[in-house]
Amino acid sequence: MLMGDLLEEFFARPYVAAKVAEGRLPDTWREVGDAVANLTTDLRLENRILYVRLQSSVVRQELFYQREALRDRINEVSKVRLVNAVIVK
Repeated sequence: MLMGDLLEEFFARPYVAAKVAEGRLPDTWREVGDAVANLTTDLRLENRILYVRLQSSVVRQELFYQREALRDRINEVSKVRLVNAVIVK
C-alpha cells in the first residue's frame, strides 16, 4: 500500500474528516458567501452549532431566514455533517 493511499484512508475517517473540516471552517464560510464573510465579526463552532456574529443588522436579518440553507451549504462544501444548526447574532 502506498503512503498516499494510507493518508487518504486516514483522512476519510469520520472523526478526522470532521476535525479537518472544522479547521477549514473560515475558508468554507468565505466560500459560501464572500460578501457575508466580510461582514462577519465572529464565527465559532460549538457542539455542531455554528454561531455567526455580524456587524450588519440587515444582513443578520437576511441570514436568520436562510439558516437551514446555510447549514446545508456548509455541510455540502465541507463534505461532512459539520453543522447541525446556525445561530445568527
